[in-house]
Amino acid sequence: MVTAILFDLDNTLYPASADMERNTVRRMNEYAARLLGVGPEEAAAIRRERMPLYGTTLEWLMAEHGFTDSDGYFAYVHPDGEEDSVEFDPGLGPFLDSMAVPKYVFTNAPMEHADRVLAKLGVADRFERVFDVRFCGLKGKPAASAVDKVLAAVGEPAGSTVFLDDVPRYVRGFIDRGGRGLLVDHFGKHRDSGLETIRTIYELPGRLAGEP
Repeated sequence: MVTAILFDLDNTLYPASADMERNTVRRMNEYAARLLGVGPEEAAAIRRERMPLYGTTLEWLMAEHGFTDSDGYFAYVHPDGEEDSVEFDPGLGPFLDSMAVPKYVFTNAPMEHADRVLAKLGVADRFERVFDVRFCGLKGKPAASAVDKVLAAVGEPAGSTVFLDDVPRYVRGFIDRGGRGLLVDHFGKHRDSGLETIRTIYELPGRLAGEP
């Protein structure tokens, strides 16, 4: 029996075709370039090399470069107006309403970003709670500490909790802590992930149909 559903935010609650990720990654690389004293292209290359070791770019900068200004980083990477790159989906609210299970958001972004995007999508009131990267002590998915803290706050057994995300290693991190993880793979980029996969969150009810 499913007793709670956790949704990632970006590229999960809205299609991965939105420009949000491209713009956010560009700003991350710009910020890292300024901090490291290199050009944006070199910063992007370093970031791609180091990111497999961390859950977020911020975590990498803090761990390897002694960075501490998380609020300044968030303000640059997630500015006002960023939500304009996401389109309103009139079907999303009714879809979420159709699942009579407590629903939560679990994101590696800060709360201000989550608030903007959920407001643009018109579904902020459909979730019991939003767990952002600050809630997780700035150490987000797939860290066991982040997953465990969120599961403890939800208060349901991990085994009856479902988590949806578009990043394979974040899904694996949740599965490793005893939960059920589903990969949301809009364009079939991760066919070899070995994970239970759906193309969009709209496929979730059919996947769960018939389960006790």
